[in-house]
Amino acid sequence: MKQNNKDELKKISLIKHKKYRGKIQIIGKMKIKYSDLKIYYTPGVAYPCLEIAKNKNLSYEYTNRGNNVAIVTNGSRILGLGSIGPEAGMPVMEGKALLMKKFGAIDAIPLAINAEKENEIINFVKMIEPSFGAINIEDIQMPMSLRIVHKLRQELKIPVFYDDSDGTGIVARAALINAVKLVNKDINKISIVINGSGAAGLGIANILINSGIKNIIMCDTSGIIYKGRKENMNEFKKEISEKTNQNLKKGKIEDAVDGADVLIGASTKNAFSKELIQKMNHKAIVFALANPIPEISYNDAKNAGAAIVATGRSDFPNQINNFIAFTGILRGLLDVHAKTINNSMLIKASDALAGIIKNRELNSEYIIPKFKDEKTTINITAAIANEVAKEAMKIKATAIRINMGEILKRTEELFKNYDKIEKDLGE
Repeated sequence: MKQNNKDELKKISLIKHKKYRGKIQIIGKMKIKYSDLKIYYTPGVAYPCLEIAKNKNLSYEYTNRGNNVAIVTNGSRILGLGSIGPEAGMPVMEGKALLMKKFGAIDAIPLAINAEKENEIINFVKMIEPSFGAINIEDIQMPMSLRIVHKLRQELKIPVFYDDSDGTGIVARAALINAVKLVNKDINKISIVINGSGAAGLGIANILINSGIKNIIMCDTSGIIYKGRKENMNEFKKEISEKTNQNLKKGKIEDAVDGADVLIGASTKNAFSKELIQKMNHKAIVFALANPIPEISYNDAKNAGAAIVATGRSDFPNQINNFIAFTGILRGLLDVHAKTINNSMLIKASDALAGIIKNRELNSEYIIPKFKDEKTTINITAAIANEVAKEAMKIKATAIRINMGEILKRTEELFKNYDKIEKDLGE
């Protein structure tokens, strides 16, 4: 982005955020007359309270809990900005909540908290569990974030979604499924290099491994990750080293990429060169996902010989961005009152996302769906939600069972309700 464009964007963004004092608000679901107060507040409110006291699951029926998601951060790793603190991270969390409402009809509450220790964050989330149908952990530094998610999934009775890891993995795998079709290669036989062993890189690696893909090499700032490596390791790198790089290849990323079919960047800007891409196999696939500046530009990767290129940016073809998936995943989890989220649900979500594009529609600049209008948004959200809900019910990880046709119907109704709200808002 040119400097004058950045200056203009900064000016407009600050004006808009200040004008609206943020991006979200809480409004009621019905018009309230003074005569209604006896129903919705005292004394009428006592009746649903007493019913819930007898059966806690009724909180999903008598309150909005079943559509509430908590977005929890401590501001220690805000995307592209680093450790800027909870207050400074709030605009990002509000933006996430806005996306959940716009694209998933979900009521999300940003909770930016003063907590530096993982036990403090874990205890906080455990305390707020009764108010929410799901938790979204967001922008917390690694590897603490993964430890928090692992612990919470063991102790909570609602799903804990980690978008930085789970969401990235789902979308990247969906894009890879379609990219491999175009270059006419077998996804189970291709060689894949993933540069970056943070939440995103590990999320991509894990969903690929859990779906049966074996030939993967992980790299970080210290080079190739291999079993037994001592330098710059943590428990999650150690775990992934035991599942990848079965030939114990050592060296730098240049050594890993030599002859590889796929290179996925979940690292930092300008980490890839044209020379690196040229070392890859014929019909190479390159996903450069660092934001806002990718590991290599779309055009440079194409000019270096890559057959298919994707980035995290919206101004180039094939944007791989979490937001196209997380709304549908959470919608499906909420609709069946899911108790957890696991690998099989993530894989089903990824399959659904990949399958939205028919084979005849695939081309080198269209390997991943995108929100274009209300119809496509509902279709994408409902398709993912449908598969997640179905899998949750299949493995008996839900509190209720619903007919699959209800997912689309409910999603359409929720979107219509939000459309009415947006019309009333005006600009």
